[in-house]
Amino acid sequence: MQQASRAGISDYLQGMRASDLLHSRPEGLYCPPGDFFIDPVRPVNRALITHGHSDHARSGHRSVLATQQTLDIMGLRYGEDFAGTTQAAALDQTMALNDVSVTFHPAGHVLGSAQIAVEHKGMRIVASGDYKRHKHATCKSFEPVKCDLFITEATFGLPVFRHPPDTEEIARLLKSAAQFPERSHLVGAYALGKAQRVMRLLRDAGYDRPIYIHGALAKLSEYYQSQGIDLGTLEPATVEGGKGDFAGAIVVGPPSAFADRWARRFPDPISCFASGWMRIRQRAKQGGVELPLIISDHADWDELTGTIKETGAGEIWVTHGREEALVRWCELEGIAARPLHLVGYEDEGD
Repeated sequence: MQQASRAGISDYLQGMRASDLLHSRPEGLYCPPGDFFIDPVRPVNRALITHGHSDHARSGHRSVLATQQTLDIMGLRYGEDFAGTTQAAALDQTMALNDVSVTFHPAGHVLGSAQIAVEHKGMRIVASGDYKRHKHATCKSFEPVKCDLFITEATFGLPVFRHPPDTEEIARLLKSAAQFPERSHLVGAYALGKAQRVMRLLRDAGYDRPIYIHGALAKLSEYYQSQGIDLGTLEPATVEGGKGDFAGAIVVGPPSAFADRWARRFPDPISCFASGWMRIRQRAKQGGVELPLIISDHADWDELTGTIKETGAGEIWVTHGREEALVRWCELEGIAARPLHLVGYEDEGD
């Protein structure tokens, strides 16, 4: 009885320490002793940003701390004056903000993405942002970080989401392109991360023809190339004239572009969409997707649960996604867990 009582007191005190170090506010996840926010959804004095997707990286903050690649991406998306001041964080190097230690670790999500470890008075919390465990050639691979409390996304936090190897999905695309040489293949892929990953997967599979891209992908794809990520020959998908110009071509563009007249210039196109959501056949059917490609930049169910175990965290906070199932899994594993209920995060990079 006495041991149980002590354990309860210890858990209670540790919970209080965790919430004192990081807790949710309307602006986002706030660290009082460091006086900063992580991925705030409203303008704040000091923001630490995990990655460049617009639901995590917003303009208008007085100061921003992020990896150099994330800062570069924010500049490309929002203009060079997206924040009052900026500071680059080197991966795996600890810095002090007031008396809080902060370290950025690779997250494996998109170029420049990072988990943020926050440490104060012996308590370490890791805010993962969005992350992917499967290694790929377009960003640094995820590094598990031991911590007391791990804040995990749950975009695909249901057991049904077990993603196949991305190489198999790209092989399906190339097989279809070979079977229908008179038709173009239009691949919907989010502008930051997913589009470049699809291009690189095509190159790694031996596809050496030009890849045609929507103009919305040009700046970010050029930036990836400048960072040493070879995407091969990219051509603008803007040639006016006969529709036969794109016969047999693979064209990559943002999903939104496929609903407008831009998509009508292509010869009898086969509609494709690269997303973890393509695991749900009804979703693909409703979207008019003929060739769903299950390629995700987020962790699937096995990656989520495996990562939680690797961190060794005694407590898990779950955010933006299928929170209830992952919280329940943690409870069954004897790990304290709760939904964080942060608002303002979407599935831009799925």
